[in-house]
Amino acid sequence: MAATKKTQNPEISTKEMQENWVKIAHNMQHLWQAMAKRQASGPVSPSSTLRASKAFAELSARLSSDPSKLYSMNMQFWNDSMQLWQDATQRALGEPAPAKPNNAKKDKRFKDDAWDENFVFDFLKESYLLVSKHLHDGVLQVDGMSPQTSKTVEFYTKQWVDALSPSNYPLTNPEVLRATLETHGENLSKGVENLLRDIEDGSIKMSDGEPFIMGQTIASTPGKVVFKNNLMELIQYTPTTSQVYETPMLMIPAWINKYYVLDLQPENSLVKWLVEQGHTVFMISWVNPDGTYRNTRFDDYMTQGVIAAMDAIESITKQPSVNAVGYCLGGTLLSITSGYLSAKKQSERLKSMTLLTTLIDFSDPGELGVFVDEEQIDDLQRRMESKGYLDGRDMAMTFNLLRANDLIWSFVVQNYLLGKTPFPFDMLYWNSDATRLPATMHNFYMRNMYLHNHLKDPGGIIVDRIAIDLHQVKTPVYFLSAQDDHIAPWESTYMGTNIFKGPLRFVLTGSGHIAGVINSPHKNKYAYRTNALTPEDAQSWLNGSSETAGSWWPDWQRWVKTFAGRKISARTLDSAAHKKMTDAPGDYVKVRS
Repeated sequence: MAATKKTQNPEISTKEMQENWVKIAHNMQHLWQAMAKRQASGPVSPSSTLRASKAFAELSARLSSDPSKLYSMNMQFWNDSMQLWQDATQRALGEPAPAKPNNAKKDKRFKDDAWDENFVFDFLKESYLLVSKHLHDGVLQVDGMSPQTSKTVEFYTKQWVDALSPSNYPLTNPEVLRATLETHGENLSKGVENLLRDIEDGSIKMSDGEPFIMGQTIASTPGKVVFKNNLMELIQYTPTTSQVYETPMLMIPAWINKYYVLDLQPENSLVKWLVEQGHTVFMISWVNPDGTYRNTRFDDYMTQGVIAAMDAIESITKQPSVNAVGYCLGGTLLSITSGYLSAKKQSERLKSMTLLTTLIDFSDPGELGVFVDEEQIDDLQRRMESKGYLDGRDMAMTFNLLRANDLIWSFVVQNYLLGKTPFPFDMLYWNSDATRLPATMHNFYMRNMYLHNHLKDPGGIIVDRIAIDLHQVKTPVYFLSAQDDHIAPWESTYMGTNIFKGPLRFVLTGSGHIAGVINSPHKNKYAYRTNALTPEDAQSWLNGSSETAGSWWPDWQRWVKTFAGRKISARTLDSAAHKKMTDAPGDYVKVRS
């Protein structure tokens, strides 16, 4: 809970202030010890730092080689700064300052009224925004740098600028100052305790986890684990309709996080909604691997994961085909599986594919490309060799950096400066429940997809001794991408439409990588765009698209049911054999890193 307002009795106020500062001093000792211990056990990799240093050295050289542009940029900054000083002086003298565009109103960092009403904080805010704009615009205007260098400079400039926001510091954040005075420093005392907790846990706490009990309040759609091997558990969900579609549905989540993003709470569970539409839904729940999985290959995730699940589903339902759904990395794996089945003349095993926020052509992976080069991947491989896996929290931090203001700095302010406990939020709770990644598998994935972009090339990768050629795949595909996706940019996911040769439907939803997908019709948030055509480039598709309000789920249901076959009596899970099976959500999902 937030620190509460205290009594104004001077004696009590002084005593409480002293007590809080004693607590802060005491906890700071533990804090330094925890930080030193963590740094000793996991030193920061030098590769990304070296990459940034080289990029900024090239930036400096390019700027020095074009003095006229540098002079022009400096003059523009000087003029804008003088105008800001003039406006601030007028306001300080009690005169109304000229109206100016105020983009800060859209910036959640500056939502407190004091950022506008107090001219000192207003000047801090406007100075920061002015510097931010000129730095950002300045690096974009530098010519002659390689695309990788430009992307690196832009990314790290943004990280630096975000970190310097006056909202991130107690003496320049009016909300924090107000809380410190009202609670006599209790907010800072609690904040240090929260910071100590998070350093010991190894991650920023984004959500209160107490309300979320696996299988009860989250991942609670009823079902049974009907198949299990060392890599995955296969869940079959209990039907809620008297009849179901003949063709079952297989859902393949990414193994970077756990499957239950697709089954959060009843009101936003995609699994529950699909069961209610009459689908027999099966879900892969991946194991959270430890060091014993170090030699697990990407091939294994296909053969022991997707193919093994399809075999089990055929044995259970007597149906030779499935409608398959892949989310993010799970969609990439599903695409590879389609190429594998096509090469083996077994394409009929997939009636349709749905690819949710899935990259197939990795030529432009967005800001993640900053972390992709030979040197950094070599370094990542060396670090994985010691444990046999990549800690999922490392990957989560990389993703969080792409949206640092929302996923890092907002929690720094709330948790550490205001001393608050995060409120329960299912998506953020899931986001913090990362999984480990086997070293051999992840190395293959990073090199063949992100670094060399082999998947888009015919025969570019070999999986289970089969050359994968997605250009031969004729399975119908539904692409779902999100307009604000920072992990799989929609323009990049759209490039996959140029690869498959079967019927295609591309749909663009609002919001981002998670909220755009988990957008229940019950909430009717955002909107989605469709286009009957799939031209070669994303912008042409967007120009010809039309918008529909609400969730994309009903649109997908209309599409996927055309491949779902006739209606049959529901497949129940009430036999004696089923009763001996483990209830959903199974065991693998409960293992935390």
